[in-house]
Amino acid sequence: METSGLSGFLRNRRLGSYFDASTGPKAPPRAVVDGQQKRAGGHAYYPDDGGWFPVLISWVRIVVCFVSMMLTTFIWGVIMVVLLPWPYQRIRQGNIYGHVTGKMLMWILGNPITIQGTEYSDERAIYISNHASPIDIFLIMWLTPTGTVGIAKKEIIFYPLFGQLYVLANHLRIDRSNPKAAIESMKEAADAVVKNNLSLIIFPEGTRSKNGRLLPFKKGFVHLALQTRRPIVPIILTGTHRAWRKGSLHVRPTPLTVRYLPPIRTDDWTPDKVEDYVKLVHDVYAKNLPDSQRPT
Repeated sequence: METSGLSGFLRNRRLGSYFDASTGPKAPPRAVVDGQQKRAGGHAYYPDDGGWFPVLISWVRIVVCFVSMMLTTFIWGVIMVVLLPWPYQRIRQGNIYGHVTGKMLMWILGNPITIQGTEYSDERAIYISNHASPIDIFLIMWLTPTGTVGIAKKEIIFYPLFGQLYVLANHLRIDRSNPKAAIESMKEAADAVVKNNLSLIIFPEGTRSKNGRLLPFKKGFVHLALQTRRPIVPIILTGTHRAWRKGSLHVRPTPLTVRYLPPIRTDDWTPDKVEDYVKLVHDVYAKNLPDSQRPT
């Protein structure tokens, strides 16, 4: 695939070898179940839940993340305005912004990260990912290849700076409240992907899981596959829901894993089996997620 030396450098996993969970401190010799320990009475807690200092450090990290992201967003916003006549270059610059900002934010948060299956990370494909934490956004920004466009709800434009940059970067928006408009947006997205030889990134659950467990998949990614004939590359994210839970401002030093699975071919898929393909891919996730993230 086409990718600049700069973006390849920024996405190089070897530069971040310290992210590997295997280099982190050893866990204490206690009973641990999927990142949780158990109090008397069976209640779950985390190794750093016992005091105010880890919470304070977490707040500082979040504030530094926010300020840093606003800075890089402003810088790339200026670049996007200069590149207004060149849509494809804005897509590329949006990806480079994501590589810089996503990797920087994960470095600030400090979670140990293990990345597996990187041989599948540079396909021209439809990348899909489970979604249970704000951290998922940072990881996807960092790790998706140059030449990838995202699909988000239309309201993202109202997010200060980030939403405007998303639109300037020529990413795609859909109106989820209007099924007819959403279908039309999907067709436009498929046409843009084929015409410009792009990849796509989408969260097939359509929303963020509240407890980390996999939600049912929407059908949109299958329709995109049928129209583009791009393979589907599943990205399995584990641990992010424990590292930064929904509604919390406490980011825990939980080890994270990003795992690319082999591409799922779609060139022989037919429109009459959409439900079957949704179930097929959902089952792949259910099989590869840990027990605490599998659907109930």
